[in-house]
Amino acid sequence: MSQTRIAFIPIDNRPVCYTLAQQIAAIDSDLTLLLPPREMLGDLTKTADIKGLINWLKNLEDVDRIIVSLDTVAYGGLIPSRRSIETEEEIKKRMNDFKSVLVSKNAKVFAFSSIMRISNNNINEEEKEYWSLYGEKIFKYSYESHKNAPDTQIETDVPFEILQDYLNTRRRNFDINTMYLDWAKEGVFDTLVFSKDDCAQFGLNVAEAQALESSIKENNLNALVKTGADEIPLSLLSRALAQGKGIKIGAVFTQPDYVDRISKYEDVSVFESVKGQIELAGCEMTAAAQADIVLFVNNFKEEQGELVMGVDVEGYSGELKLPDKLYLVADILNANGADNAFVQKFLKQDIDWQKFLGYAGWNTTGNTLGSALCCAVVKYLASNYNEDAFKKVQSVRFLDDWAYQANVRKLLKSRMALPDTKELKKAMKMEMLAFESILQEKFCIDLNGVEYSFPWNRFFEVEVV
Repeated sequence: MSQTRIAFIPIDNRPVCYTLAQQIAAIDSDLTLLLPPREMLGDLTKTADIKGLINWLKNLEDVDRIIVSLDTVAYGGLIPSRRSIETEEEIKKRMNDFKSVLVSKNAKVFAFSSIMRISNNNINEEEKEYWSLYGEKIFKYSYESHKNAPDTQIETDVPFEILQDYLNTRRRNFDINTMYLDWAKEGVFDTLVFSKDDCAQFGLNVAEAQALESSIKENNLNALVKTGADEIPLSLLSRALAQGKGIKIGAVFTQPDYVDRISKYEDVSVFESVKGQIELAGCEMTAAAQADIVLFVNNFKEEQGELVMGVDVEGYSGELKLPDKLYLVADILNANGADNAFVQKFLKQDIDWQKFLGYAGWNTTGNTLGSALCCAVVKYLASNYNEDAFKKVQSVRFLDDWAYQANVRKLLKSRMALPDTKELKKAMKMEMLAFESILQEKFCIDLNGVEYSFPWNRFFEVEVV
């Protein structure tokens, strides 16, 4: 069978944005995922080489589909989208040049752009410098402005020039997003997604999402607004492969009576998040009995846990019976980190590698669902299946989502103020924890050479290679 060639421009160079896409695509040896050199992409402090990325895409030949984070080309990445001081005119000029490149490729384009988030804290790690002093106050201003609009003038003690800078940045980014709607009218995109990240019930970001949704509906555009961020390029990879294939996915929940609960950092119920992610992946949600694939969701009861923040909730205590048909596992009991009780039960099962389509349990509910579904779709549709590549993806996910996020991360943070790669490696390989040996035996895969690092020099994420 002929190769499928997909150009893929990620959000930035983090493992879940860059390496994970490569690892999932490798499950099908007939799928060629073309990514720019990693050094071209941005990180926590560096913006992407935008000119280099545009030239990279321009010089690619015989591309069937293009998946692109528009923030990467417009601003240099997701984080730079909040920090960039370029004018709207400068960005629009560059993006119109980029549009010409997209059109010239004569390929289906699956793109996404973020609706600028508003974090509810004073941490400025991913924001402008003034966020350390005024982040919570700007969040409150945003929340109250939307909640009381248009009736009330909101009072705030945020200095005028700082509030204006923030509002001007929001206005610029929103205008750029409305420009993409014009492109959608011209037929540039097969699918355009606007992502909502770290949402509350009210906020200027929520108002912008509502305005975009209204315009999409009014003009009947092939675009949508979705909660999430980092997983969306993977969701679009699923969509690029699954669209029109009629894949039916049914969800089964460990806590079926609590699917109306809302996850941390999201603004829709668990059920709606699951449904939205299945549909974004180009699949159809159906009853489990009629499904081609079962999405097995380990969900929470009243409140989602958050291990590193000290929000501990009861792990899965029931009997674990895995589906008899093809299935994947989305472990969303915690926001960032596996449910230890669930994983221990899962790893005691006899895993049928023909039926098992993947596991994920990292960060938000949307992150977990989108990445797990992508892995499942690629394996399900693979014309040249590579089992070693599939087992590699799974070993990385369990070492990251279970070993590190649910166990080692908290241990390291209790011992040290700054990330230390030597201590990370030591903890991940501790015999008493036995993460590697458990997975090695279960997956029949050699993990002796696996390496660990902190790619952004912070505890939030690790790289497993």
